[in-house]
Amino acid sequence: MTFIRKVTTKSGATAVQVVRKRYGRIVNLQHVGSAHTQSELNTLLHLAQKLIDGDQPRLFPEATPSLSIILKQTRSELLFQILYKQYQSLGLSSLSDDIFCYLCVARIVEPTSKVDSVRVLEELGIFGVSKDQVYRCLKKVVKHNYRSDIATLLFDHAKSESIHLVLYDVTTLYFEVQKEDEYRKPGMSKERRLEPQIVIGLLVDQHGFPLDIHSFEGNIAETNTILPVLKAFQKKHQISKITIVADAAMMSAKNLTALAEAGYTYVVGSRLQKIPYDIAEYQQTQQLVDNQIITTKYLDYRIIYQYKDKRAQLDIKNIEKQIAKAERIISGATPVKRAKFLSTTTKDKKLNQKLIEKARALVGIKGYVTNLQYTNEKVISFYHQLFQVEASFRMAKSDLKARPVFHRKRDMIEAHLTIVFTALAVSKLIEQKTKVSIKQFIKKLKPVRSGHISINGQEYETKAEIPTSVENILQKLGSGH
Repeated sequence: MTFIRKVTTKSGATAVQVVRKRYGRIVNLQHVGSAHTQSELNTLLHLAQKLIDGDQPRLFPEATPSLSIILKQTRSELLFQILYKQYQSLGLSSLSDDIFCYLCVARIVEPTSKVDSVRVLEELGIFGVSKDQVYRCLKKVVKHNYRSDIATLLFDHAKSESIHLVLYDVTTLYFEVQKEDEYRKPGMSKERRLEPQIVIGLLVDQHGFPLDIHSFEGNIAETNTILPVLKAFQKKHQISKITIVADAAMMSAKNLTALAEAGYTYVVGSRLQKIPYDIAEYQQTQQLVDNQIITTKYLDYRIIYQYKDKRAQLDIKNIEKQIAKAERIISGATPVKRAKFLSTTTKDKKLNQKLIEKARALVGIKGYVTNLQYTNEKVISFYHQLFQVEASFRMAKSDLKARPVFHRKRDMIEAHLTIVFTALAVSKLIEQKTKVSIKQFIKKLKPVRSGHISINGQEYETKAEIPTSVENILQKLGSGH
């Protein structure tokens, strides 16, 4: 004999059991569950009847109890956990500031204003962060000089991978204000913007991992930033020798001399204003071929010139575009504006043939200046790693949206840059481990959500279902679930 039994528990709930008796004795008892409401009791009784009936159809149709399932809340908890673990792996938890960590994570997931970061954190399952806590954190970042501690931790991480050379470049961050001050000033903008700006110098290792970041007044010349950054970096980490790779815009004859006197070795781009004498002399008897290298030796450095067919094709294409643009302006098809090969006088407009001829003479040629005693090919390979710092700047500006900056006071701007700098480090670490861009990483992990559901008034925790593609990424991070 099999029947359903209801028992009131000490807590006041109703336990539902399936009881099997033989010759008046209980031979099997199966606990189905405990109900706290009539709706839950109906559900458990329905399940108990199913256990009794097995797969046998019933003679009379059964009444289906009502089942109420409500999704209470979901969160991208897995994404937060992974980002937090990578943050910890860099030693950044030693700052002992959860709010700072949360702001860095929020910057990676969805770069937005500091106040709106509270919403982003709630979507990750972090509740209770207030606007006041955010602003207090920004003040602590500057007061306790978080950036110095972070730079030390990042250097220690990069040092474990060995630092052969450092790459340096600058960019500008603009402000959507019209009034300048002692810090935010109009200057030479890479984006040809007129708003007040600041200049940012970023130092990364050969893999693009950030090592240090500095800000300067918006009207400072790029060439005047590299030495202060290098000297501060060298002093902080007690480095005796260092090789710096930088773009031609960073260098002047004065800077090269100063770098050499300070004991630095360097590889920098060379600005070609005219056809180099050695190449012109070579071309009198021979034609340049793909990967042709010609060197010129000076007192304490040499210039390496390299010709590449692929670069020549691109240069020619760009020259033709600039000529076409100038011709459209001359014909009146395009409103008057600046063009590279356009000569404008008060009377007319015409092509600057002299400038065009000079540009054609330089197609395919790139110059590199160095005081390293390495092979020409090794020096050129060092310079081409500059794309790493350019990639880091692109990530900071696009994925992490370091610009535009809405803070007004310098302390708050510096705190903002420290958050972006830290978020950049965590992002680069993830990219290096997974070989997946941070943008794609967020896109894949953000939809993996856990949360709470309510079934007939009783809440249950739901776990995230992790797709195979995400599991593969987590395995590369050493965070398989």
